[in-house]
Amino acid sequence: MNTSTILVILAVGVGLYLVSLYNFFQTALTRIKASIQEIGNQLKRQANLIPNLEASVKGYLTHEKSILTMLADARKAVAGAAGSSDLNQQSKAAGIMGDLLPRLAVIVESNPELKGNTTVMTLMEELRDTADKVMYSRRTLIDLSADYNVKVVTFPSNLIANMFGF
Repeated sequence: MNTSTILVILAVGVGLYLVSLYNFFQTALTRIKASIQEIGNQLKRQANLIPNLEASVKGYLTHEKSILTMLADARKAVAGAAGSSDLNQQSKAAGIMGDLLPRLAVIVESNPELKGNTTVMTLMEELRDTADKVMYSRRTLIDLSADYNVKVVTFPSNLIANMFGF
């Protein structure tokens, strides 16, 4: 092989590497945005379920004003976060739901009328399922962000990231 052939092969190899890094950054950003959107979708689902649950348990829980207040607060927080791309607001709403569900589950378990109400039990299960999906989506977002951030700060991919403004 002569020198020009080696240089061409080397240039093609470097070019392919640069293209693959650029594609990695574009793909990572797209997946991060999709993950944020998924968190918002699940929060919207929770926001739609909470009023149904609230209406179902209201008659049974007249003596449990604190739970009704927590349900109303959770509904407001989740509804506000569902339409937002602010991760702090979404995390706060997910935390409120995480605190509310176990307390509500204890009350439902201790109240035979509620425990026997299939609507309440179905709504509780759907809320738990949605809370799990929010948690999974948040974990996915954290993992994707970590992979992206590692590539942005490590050599030689940091050169490409800076060159293209990632």
